[in-house]
Amino acid sequence: MALSATEISKVMDECAPVLAGGWIQKIYQPTDRTVVLEIRTPGRTHRLLISCCPDTARIHITTTAFQNPPTPPPFCQFLRAHLQGARIDRIEQLHGDRIVQLALTAKEGPSRLVAELTGKTSNLLVLDEAGLVRRDLNGGKDLVGQLYMPPPHSQRERGAADQARFSQDLPESPFPLSAAVETHYRTVEGVSIVETARNTRAGILRKSIKKLRRRIEAWHEDLAKAEKYKTYDRYGELIKANLGTIRKGQPEVVVVDYFDEELPNLTIPLDQAKTPQGNMDDYFRKYRKHLAAERELRPRIEEGERELETLKGELTAIEQGTWQPPEKPSQIARTTIRQREGRGKGRQEQRQGPFRRFTSSDGLAIYVGRNARENDELTFGFAKSDDLWLHARGTPGSHVVVRMEKGSDPPPETIRDAATLALLYSDLKKSGKGDIIYTRRKWVRKAKGQAPGAVIVTQEKSMHVSLEKTQLDALKARSTPE
Repeated sequence: MALSATEISKVMDECAPVLAGGWIQKIYQPTDRTVVLEIRTPGRTHRLLISCCPDTARIHITTTAFQNPPTPPPFCQFLRAHLQGARIDRIEQLHGDRIVQLALTAKEGPSRLVAELTGKTSNLLVLDEAGLVRRDLNGGKDLVGQLYMPPPHSQRERGAADQARFSQDLPESPFPLSAAVETHYRTVEGVSIVETARNTRAGILRKSIKKLRRRIEAWHEDLAKAEKYKTYDRYGELIKANLGTIRKGQPEVVVVDYFDEELPNLTIPLDQAKTPQGNMDDYFRKYRKHLAAERELRPRIEEGERELETLKGELTAIEQGTWQPPEKPSQIARTTIRQREGRGKGRQEQRQGPFRRFTSSDGLAIYVGRNARENDELTFGFAKSDDLWLHARGTPGSHVVVRMEKGSDPPPETIRDAATLALLYSDLKKSGKGDIIYTRRKWVRKAKGQAPGAVIVTQEKSMHVSLEKTQLDALKARSTPE
């Protein structure tokens, strides 16, 4: 609960006589709703804390050394530019309300700093000599340039009802009331910070569990599909042994299964549109898909299930009330602030690690550059000469690389998966369709004198692709967290 008007009056009685006539030598903004003024008075330096947090709005002298962000927030930068070095002419409570005004003489002339400590509507405003608003903590653009008017009584939320909560057992201190207020709110904010951290963590865990479950389900589905190809190397070998007897257009071929000791006849289905060689290659390709799935998906599933159990265990601890944050309350506060500040940023800015990474439906690794520098690094630093390289035709976009074994040909579905990603991460995304060029990495070279990522491509082929939700969902489920 915020300080009441009566409590603010008592704090002002304690602080104002000492701080009046002092100089603001430093200004800090340790959290998004808290400002600390370092004030130099004859023979001593004091720190005045002004908190505009809805539930803990207050003003008092503090002895706490706060951890400040590496880069001061914009409001703090404004205060430093215009109020640092200002002399405090007087500090007063306005009209016996929860509003405190610091009358200042700054290098630009008379100025005022007004703290409205009114609960949810709390704000900190900088006024010029004429009383016009220059800047405020809440960022209200409609206020700038307007004559400052205190909030109507109907908008001033009630303060603490208990006016005597700081009047007994005051600590021994030059500023005993400020010390009592600080101790009280340190406890209140510590509990609040931990609760906020707990709720934030629970939300993150629920989203992570849901996403990881979908990913594991997709891996299981891919593994089940690939399991059907377990015996296809056998079919490929039997077709290879009988290539001379098979003709294009046959729906099937009956061969002697020399892999079985009893040498039975085995009927192998054929694609009538493909040559005997094409059918053989198709069976071998699908068998390689099975091998790749076994090699890559099983370890991935096991690791994912272990991670899932860990996440579920932590969520259970939160729900049962046994979870403890790994950090100190002050550190949690800074982390929570960074999380809030980071919400407005695009996911691309939040990601870590080189390249976006996906797995094709054939089990092959696909890498996607995220910017010009990564495009250049992916194509000319990471990719091998036989890897498949793709890019949207005639428009800015990401470089896409499919890791290939030397001498192997990219499966058609893998090409389509990679082309879909090249379209998704290009300027053609909005149209949902377009042409994608692809070639071997060895036929791609840097464009001299051009920006990173600019290339010259030869011996390319082209295909037209459209973004399809089913395919995109499958690719995202097979993406690797960065």
